[in-house]
Amino acid sequence: MEGTKKVKSQELLSKLATSDQHGENSPYFDGWKAYEKDPFHPTTNPNGVIQMGLAENQLSLDLVLDWIKANPEASICNAEGIHAFKNMALFQDYHGLPEFRKGVARFMEKARGERVRFDPDRIVMAGGATGANEVAIFCLANEGDAFLVPCPYYPAFNRDLRWRTKVQLLPVTCQSSNNFQMTKEDLEEAFQNAQKANIKVKGVILSNPSNPLGTTMDKASLRSLVTFINEKQIHLVCDEIYGATVFRSQRFVSISEVVEEMECNLDLIHVVYSLSKDMGLPGFRVGIFYSYNDRVVSCARKQSSFGLVSSQTQYLLAKMLLDEEFTDRYLSESRRRLASRYESFTKGLMEVGIGCLGSNAGLYRWMDLRQLLKEPTFDSETELWRLIVYEVKLNVSPGSSFHCHEPGWFRVCFANMDDETLKIALGRIRMFVEKGKGAKSWQRNLKLSFSSRKMATSPRIMSPHSPIPPHSPLLRANN
Repeated sequence: MEGTKKVKSQELLSKLATSDQHGENSPYFDGWKAYEKDPFHPTTNPNGVIQMGLAENQLSLDLVLDWIKANPEASICNAEGIHAFKNMALFQDYHGLPEFRKGVARFMEKARGERVRFDPDRIVMAGGATGANEVAIFCLANEGDAFLVPCPYYPAFNRDLRWRTKVQLLPVTCQSSNNFQMTKEDLEEAFQNAQKANIKVKGVILSNPSNPLGTTMDKASLRSLVTFINEKQIHLVCDEIYGATVFRSQRFVSISEVVEEMECNLDLIHVVYSLSKDMGLPGFRVGIFYSYNDRVVSCARKQSSFGLVSSQTQYLLAKMLLDEEFTDRYLSESRRRLASRYESFTKGLMEVGIGCLGSNAGLYRWMDLRQLLKEPTFDSETELWRLIVYEVKLNVSPGSSFHCHEPGWFRVCFANMDDETLKIALGRIRMFVEKGKGAKSWQRNLKLSFSSRKMATSPRIMSPHSPIPPHSPLLRANN
């Protein structure tokens, strides 16, 4: 009887409610759960799990707090701003406050070095980048259609892009020997494989700067990509939420800058943005969808009523983002602090022989732990990941959760903690590696093999001062 009741209960629910396609059954989310059960605290729980799986920018929040203190009228919940409370509390059109859209457009321009202009009338609100990505897919594809996504890619894309839309994500395999840069051959192969399988490809989804790699695409690569999608007459959705986290080497090139300089079908170009990473405000749930396609903008705006940003948040941010002096100072100082944290963290890893992919952006490093694997398999990677999370007490994310096809790579975040916590995390890594090198029983019991070679000498690993390769693989593919 119990079994019968259970079956009937499930039948009463929707397919969505009983689906396992959300993507939560992943080590990426399991690491978060391990942290939530045993969170590190310097005094109350010093042996807890340190959160290094969260790509959050906490390094410049003090600048935001200082601005709020100096501008009390930006809040509708105190004496200085109470005069605006009634208007903000009453109904607001889902187009968004004009000043808010103007402020976001202006900040996007500054984050891209003033080399491109954004039309405030094309700014569409969504509930974070999660909502903005989903809005894009609902506008561009039908159930069963597919998008090509260069891998490794953000684990929650499975949730954001396909869980409710029921589209498919087709990985474009990229190689570590090429620093995981996507080539035209990679794209063409993935597209042709989809054609052979009778899968309709509607577009390419690109994270630039990359999550998890922390790399940026140069202008030549982006031009070649635009040429590709124009030839195929498919869409290009560029997730640029880490645009202002580029802190060294080559500058960030937005897809908007590229398409304004070349002939292409602008109706195929779309941008996702948010203030979660560049401004460190993920809790505000400010997602932005920007399209050059008028019909897509209209459709997206109608959908935005399902994920609006609160009027109170819009009001505050409008005043903040239109403060030119503040945003100039914030962007400059944020980049400086990210660069400093990047250097100190990378140095700490290299001192114990751990190398990373060369990068110039983001809030994380793509860490190479292949030398710590017993075998070059994903089972060995999972075993190593469990050890790091549950024994070393560091929540890092294994490459398999990012759909990386080479075992041994891990994403580790460095901007979501203070300097002292970072020192503790690096200390734990040092103890782990040194104990592994010196204790045969440790190796045997944990089934790990620690190689004596130093990661920094690997031709596939770049030092923190290595330049980003100047020649575009996508450009080379066209020659």
